[in-house]
Amino acid sequence: MNLILQSPANATDHAAVEHIATLAGAARAEALSAHAWRCEGVTYSPALKETVDAACLAARLDYAFVPPGRKLSEFKLLAMDMDSTLITIECIDEIADMQGLKPQVAAITEAAMRGEIEFRESLTRRVALLKGLDTGALQRVYQERLRLSPGAEPLLAAAKAAGLKTLLVSGGFTYFTERIGERLGLDYTHANLLEEAGGKLTGRVVGEIVDADEKRRTVERVCDELGIEAAQAIVMGDGANDLKMMAIAGLSVAYRAKPVVRAQASVALNFVGLDGVLQLFDGA
Repeated sequence: MNLILQSPANATDHAAVEHIATLAGAARAEALSAHAWRCEGVTYSPALKETVDAACLAARLDYAFVPPGRKLSEFKLLAMDMDSTLITIECIDEIADMQGLKPQVAAITEAAMRGEIEFRESLTRRVALLKGLDTGALQRVYQERLRLSPGAEPLLAAAKAAGLKTLLVSGGFTYFTERIGERLGLDYTHANLLEEAGGKLTGRVVGEIVDADEKRRTVERVCDELGIEAAQAIVMGDGANDLKMMAIAGLSVAYRAKPVVRAQASVALNFVGLDGVLQLFDGA
């Protein structure tokens, strides 16, 4: 296997990279960029992964064990969660802030992302707290607070250039996924629709809630439409409600994710941007 090591641009520790390459018993180490390295000829084992995981966490490095020679174009779909993955915020928490309810809503969000509360229940409870809020709050959140995660645009540009289709599937809201989808030229989006009446939110969601099962079904539906296997999908997420769609992917990426998600993903990116995914491939 190859062991890929990456550091944030402002925190490169070459001594730590050399130490981890030695720990891994790499035959050779090659710089891929100023902040990424490929350690070749590594014999993978769960014990080695545990050792590398601890050393990388201490050094603030991201790592991934990957087969040599894999191309990005071997995959055909890039599917991503929205809140705290493609974007830096949890939209519902920021909407709640307009009501002065951010602490209460954020606490439910955090518990749901850790897997402590079933997502469907958590969303119903959080949306109910938004009852009566002017729908203009959604526009304010989009314009004033919504930011793409670091590396989002380079990742999407490379994926599109390699022929991958793109899917944004979210337990958040269509108000945001549709606008982001149009802005970034995404091929598919799917999320929850907030009910409104008279310019106010009613505190309810229209139709089926996009929970963990629906996220998985959405990835499967898009794969079917494209005529590909789920193993040809890269799926990225951060919370417990992403685990089911990540489990069917050929490559699952936990992005600055909760521990339960990092533990089950193929790769975890804790420090670098979304475009860190691109270093896992030997070209397009």
